[in-house]
Amino acid sequence: MATRRMHAAGPAPFLTGVLLAAILAACGGGGSSAPATAPVQAPPAPPPVAALPGSYADPVVYSGAAGASLASAEEKAATVQAKITLDGKALNYTATTGHLTATDLATGQPAASFFYVAYTAGSLPAAQRPLTFFFNGGPGSSSVWLHIGSFAPRRLATPFPATTPAAVAGNLVDNQETLLDHSDLVFVDAIGTGYSQAIAPRTNAQFWGVDQDAAAFRDFVRRYLAVNNRQASPLYLFGESYGAPRAAVLANLLESAGVRVTGVVLQSAAMNYTSNCGMFNPGQASCEGYIPSYAAVSYYHQNGSLPTDFSTVLQKAREFAAGPYRSEVDAFIANKTAPSEATIAQLVAYTGLSAATWRQDFSMVPGGYRARLLPGQMIGRYDARVKAPNGSALTVDGDPSLTVVGPAVNGSVKNYLQNELRYTAVTNYIGSNNVLNQWNFSHDGKPLPDTIPDLAAAMTLNPSLKVVAMSGYHDLATPFYQTELDLARLGAGAVQIRNYDSGHMSYLDDKVRRLQKTDLRAFYNSVSVAQ
Repeated sequence: MATRRMHAAGPAPFLTGVLLAAILAACGGGGSSAPATAPVQAPPAPPPVAALPGSYADPVVYSGAAGASLASAEEKAATVQAKITLDGKALNYTATTGHLTATDLATGQPAASFFYVAYTAGSLPAAQRPLTFFFNGGPGSSSVWLHIGSFAPRRLATPFPATTPAAVAGNLVDNQETLLDHSDLVFVDAIGTGYSQAIAPRTNAQFWGVDQDAAAFRDFVRRYLAVNNRQASPLYLFGESYGAPRAAVLANLLESAGVRVTGVVLQSAAMNYTSNCGMFNPGQASCEGYIPSYAAVSYYHQNGSLPTDFSTVLQKAREFAAGPYRSEVDAFIANKTAPSEATIAQLVAYTGLSAATWRQDFSMVPGGYRARLLPGQMIGRYDARVKAPNGSALTVDGDPSLTVVGPAVNGSVKNYLQNELRYTAVTNYIGSNNVLNQWNFSHDGKPLPDTIPDLAAAMTLNPSLKVVAMSGYHDLATPFYQTELDLARLGAGAVQIRNYDSGHMSYLDDKVRRLQKTDLRAFYNSVSVAQ
């Protein structure tokens, strides 16, 4: 999820420093613009990777610098056979780790070398075996969060949402919630992240924009399908945070290029950047989309758990936000017209914040809410269930929900690639790259992207395209109700909505990941039945 502050006259300078690092981290970046560091401690004395069957020692030096490019690129990969036991049954699979070259659709010239990890299993014909492409967002994030945190056959074990940090070197375990029993999985890194890089005469920065980025992903998908003879496979896109608007634009580009998309999964989506008040200076945009999230987070910290009728509570919060709050907030923003006492009283009841606070800051941005909810404590932006005392180690990066797990995510990936997937590189894996102040957010004639029309266009080109949106109640970056409001523009029932008692990376929570797996299994099955 990328965030910019806006002034009335136009786009303001991009955010920098700690806040920018936190923004990138939330979308899979790990909270740093530098390449991820190697793990502190490696497993004991494994055989030299280069000597193992299927291994690949990549000699290329990769760079995430704006002006960097590769003189040329080769399509080489490590290939490993592995096995996981799911529900008492063994599932053999192949992990392929390496690069494919995306060829520009318009020019036919090599444009970028994409780094990916693919997990394939089973012996079904291609037309019967789904294929899902995963990517995080940022912009500037690799897909490491989804890769080792969500639905791959191996995942990082975390204590989430506890505030005991996971070991920096990580603890990867067999993932009982992997989607590999329903689909082959491809995790791919954006250009300038991971080990993905532009090919000369292109440079990395030439792909740092909404349209350029999505077009490059289109060309990677086309290449993967061609190389692996998967053109007939049911094709799914799984995008998180900024990866969700990327998925919308990408789906439209693929459909326009004659590549049929079967389904799209939007994780913690930021579909319309102009509708999220957290991207603007306080008092410049309505925060209607955040009111139910404030209610959810406040209830959690006041009571320690959610009530059995929590869905009813949230529905009433939605109705209040769309009713009294909506009818009064625009007048407050325009000319500071005082809101009614009845509306103020309802906000107090939902959040526990004082009436005086709400009278002064009626359209309260998430930063203001986080600063006021628990005096002396910092609550997470990306999972507001996580809190830590101000000044403590977990608050140094501005978001304890990232600090508690980010080092383990970034500290584990290169070790996993080398010691399990048998791919070694001479440069460090770039978990996140500070590209935000170089990113071209303009899209469809607007300075900030609204990608609902892109998704609508893809659904028009392919009326059988199915979409599911998955959000966390405690996410204060991409609030679930704002996502619902944005997607409602597609029409009632056009998108399946699934919300969970979790945050932005909802899958890091063991209980919620199991629920998501159940819902995703139903989504895959419903699409196959419909077709």
